[in-house]
Amino acid sequence: MATSLVKLISIFFILISIFTPRVLSQSECEVESNNSCNNKAKALPLKIIAIVSILVTSMIGVSSPLLTRSIPALHPDRNLFVIVKAFAAGIILATGFMHVLPDSFDMLSSSCLSENPWHKFPFTGFVAMLSAIVTLMVDSLATSIYSKKCNYGVVIPEVERDQEMAVPAPPSFGHGHGHGHGVHQLQSKAGVEASQLMRYRVVAMVLELGIIVHSVVIGLSMGASNNTCTIKGLVAALCFHQMFEGMGLGGCILQAEYKLMKKLIMVFFFSVTTPFGIALGIVMSNIYKENSPSALITVGLLNASSAGLLIYMALVDLLAADFMGPKLQGSIKLQIKSYAAVLLGAGGMSLMAKWA
Repeated sequence: MATSLVKLISIFFILISIFTPRVLSQSECEVESNNSCNNKAKALPLKIIAIVSILVTSMIGVSSPLLTRSIPALHPDRNLFVIVKAFAAGIILATGFMHVLPDSFDMLSSSCLSENPWHKFPFTGFVAMLSAIVTLMVDSLATSIYSKKCNYGVVIPEVERDQEMAVPAPPSFGHGHGHGHGVHQLQSKAGVEASQLMRYRVVAMVLELGIIVHSVVIGLSMGASNNTCTIKGLVAALCFHQMFEGMGLGGCILQAEYKLMKKLIMVFFFSVTTPFGIALGIVMSNIYKENSPSALITVGLLNASSAGLLIYMALVDLLAADFMGPKLQGSIKLQIKSYAAVLLGAGGMSLMAKWA
């Protein structure tokens, strides 16, 4: 049920981001532009290069944690995996704060929009706040639903059950008590592991939802633009962004322990969303006007929603969950390395804001 809910929300946001600007963008606001950079013929080859390069880097980024699982140093239980995941979480956090949120502020405070109500109220902050609260609600409810579905009975694996039965029984009445205590410990351990697994699955689903929403938006905007000066910088920035954001998502998918088919589906959707948005923007470039009031409002609100979701996921489900967990709490040295990784990831992605 929770998975279906997340999928429906994802489809709802994607449909809004695709079709609303197309239907409503009828008039374009006149803004100053550099005419020497606006060249549709020269922009098209750059967009095609962007589609291919972003597709390849997205696939490499999201697949790398899944393909390197066989490498002992990159196993989810190892310290290096925790550090890499912290680096990717910094990337996702900076994406929300330094890329998506400022874009929303710029769009919803544009001079192309009417003074009332868009210049009278901070809609970007309000929508981002609501998005974070709704993400918390979905996160909490989905976890509860998963937990109830899996807690009807904890089944002890056969191997563990056989090992338990093979333990020599102490004499006298202590046999029954000791055996029952061992079974209870196995049940408690299995219950904790099942609950943690369900948590990882909810995190992976909700994180993919937020990434898909803003990936469609940035792809659509890039595909509709004919500014060659802007596109050149965007290609490099988006490749960097998609690779390391994909690593963060890939790590979450790995921890969720999905079956192969579901892993492939999630990798596919992450990889193709931005290239699909660019291709859609190319097709709609004649009718989609990025400076029209309706397009500014629609994309601005979607960016604000996506920013709230990404910031919540990065801080709560990725950073706080790991840093307050037993592994990092048990090692100050590992905490310092992970903090350095977070700052490096956030700093690198923040630097990309200069070009994108």
